[in-house]
Amino acid sequence: MKQLSLCCLLILLLTSALQAQKRYDQLEYPELNDFQKPEIQTFTADNGVTFFLLEDDELPLIDLSVTIRTGGVQVPNEKAGLAAMTGQVIRSGGTPSHPADSLNALLENRAARIETGIGFSSGSAGMNVLKEDFDELLPVLVDLLMNPAFPEDKIELAKTQQKSSISRRNDNAGPIAAREFDKLIYGDDSKYGRLVEYETVNSVSRDDMVSFHKQNFTGRNMLVGVVGDFDAGTMREKLVQAFGRIPEGTPNTLPFPEVDYDYTSSVNFINKADVNQSTVLLGHIGGMRDNPDYPKVQVMNNVLSGGFSGRLFQKVRTDMGLAYSVGGQYGMSNTFYPGQFYVQVQTKSASTAETIDAIIREIRRLQDEPITEQELQNTKDQFLNSLVFRNASFEQILNRRMSNEYRGLAEDAFDEFIAGVRATTVKDVQQMAREYLHPDDLQILVVGNREEIGDQLQKYGTVNEIDIRIPRPGTESTETVQGDPQKGAELLNEMAEAVIHPGTGLNSLSVTGEVVQGGQTIGTSMTIHYPDAIEQTIEAPMGQVQLSYKGGSGTMTMGGQQRPLPPQMANGLKSTLNRSFMAIAMSHEELNPQFLGTEEVDGQSYRKVSVQVDGTPVTLLLDPETKLPRIQRYQQFNPQQGQQVTIENHYSDWQTVDGVRYPYHQVTFMNGTQSAEASYESHAVNE
Repeated sequence: MKQLSLCCLLILLLTSALQAQKRYDQLEYPELNDFQKPEIQTFTADNGVTFFLLEDDELPLIDLSVTIRTGGVQVPNEKAGLAAMTGQVIRSGGTPSHPADSLNALLENRAARIETGIGFSSGSAGMNVLKEDFDELLPVLVDLLMNPAFPEDKIELAKTQQKSSISRRNDNAGPIAAREFDKLIYGDDSKYGRLVEYETVNSVSRDDMVSFHKQNFTGRNMLVGVVGDFDAGTMREKLVQAFGRIPEGTPNTLPFPEVDYDYTSSVNFINKADVNQSTVLLGHIGGMRDNPDYPKVQVMNNVLSGGFSGRLFQKVRTDMGLAYSVGGQYGMSNTFYPGQFYVQVQTKSASTAETIDAIIREIRRLQDEPITEQELQNTKDQFLNSLVFRNASFEQILNRRMSNEYRGLAEDAFDEFIAGVRATTVKDVQQMAREYLHPDDLQILVVGNREEIGDQLQKYGTVNEIDIRIPRPGTESTETVQGDPQKGAELLNEMAEAVIHPGTGLNSLSVTGEVVQGGQTIGTSMTIHYPDAIEQTIEAPMGQVQLSYKGGSGTMTMGGQQRPLPPQMANGLKSTLNRSFMAIAMSHEELNPQFLGTEEVDGQSYRKVSVQVDGTPVTLLLDPETKLPRIQRYQQFNPQQGQQVTIENHYSDWQTVDGVRYPYHQVTFMNGTQSAEASYESHAVNE
């Protein structure tokens, strides 16, 4: 009986608790408390530097930020990358008084941070230090802003990093779609859509960096903000003394080009064979921050694509199950040039067109049907509540004030925006959708797998396929080297028979050994399945890596995680396989070899034969006695150097297994400098 009573009591309590619960849309929230903004003190020094001070004694820290009126927009297209690399090397290179290593040690010992950078429309510098170290490190920051050393080794490092970034820019569909959509909106030749290329990086000199810095890092181009534990009066004296040494200079007027945009529809496709889903961007030009409709447009945008509660997410992802992710924005926050309206979605290849249709329907529905008062209120509440986090710290408040000053916005621009959002009506949302959205004039861009997508995009019009191949400065030589073709064919046939004994059917070759590269010894085992597949296991310092390549694409597995091979790596494997002496021996009857005479290396004379492989000359120096290749030479593009390099492979210690000879010692030289050395212990045929 007691157990039954207890059971009834639990059921009663559970029922009451369930009845007390409410759905998310039934919850009521109290009005937010008014936010009291802290006072920011401002003043301008005689040399034009404008300062913003905000006291905050919660922690014994001081954070200083500098905004510089400069940017990549000042740089001509042929020097694209100059601004970003200059911003990097100002910090990485140190100054004559504080060389890079000494500066790094100084900051590390005080748990301090100093950074510099230059983006497209502004430059920046920052320092975060303990209060007790501020007086010592403030002159160091100013010295860095005034007297960067720009050492050549740091410039070359910055260039190498830029080139490495260029080489990887086609690895992932999202960044590809974003950058190519910029070109569709602003134009191929526009500064707003241009890319940094190998050639533009190579064109940047130290003199370019010195000149760019001298032009822009002047007093009348600087805003300095300081927040933290200090007395404003005392801080003012310190800042004037430290920054007063910076020359006044001339204020910059940044050259933002006008955007001449015609609303038009287009269908654009980028083939990426190593993906099984489509990344889609569709949209058109957006607006600018000084548009009085800015708050209303942002409310409209949040109705359409405001995160989990936006219509696109609810309809395309939740109801229809078409998207892995979907969202977008109507870009109007920029004060320098127009933003973009876009919707971005990822969907499986087979549902590409269906997803595009669903998005366009939602855009049109926003124009054709008024939203409900409840949807408007929910959107405004969600939007306004998210804005609370823009006042989460004193640093955010100070940075917004400086940003408004830099962009020419009123001090109370944020408050005006909030008031505009609150005043937006149902009628306003529909009016904004009708005025600012153009569903019949969308630029559609799809990055995906051609074989899986098929002809889905043709319903939208003529499909323009975009070429995203990375331009390479200089070209691999494609000239047919003229020599003695009859003698060349005779020598190449002898080489082929020396490497692969006549009658040996070579289908696969497996080798094991180790490679010394970059000061590290790496164990490796590799099986080549001719003509176009490789399986390789590498015992790297970070663990075992397994590569699998076939017919232009492949996978890399490390730590149990598998991912597609980056195109750069896949292309490198393909070229290496095709140019190998073994592949040349197997296809020698199909080639057009040329005998070029003899060449002497280390006192030994070799017979010189040239063949064309994938349009590139490959030179083989053949031992007149063994008929085996002693040296193989060709040119290839090196992404890290951003230029063509000469590769030489030196072969020795040939061993024979089952009619196939293989060099157990191989040394690779790049532009005359040894880059790798391989020692093999075994090889096997057709296993």
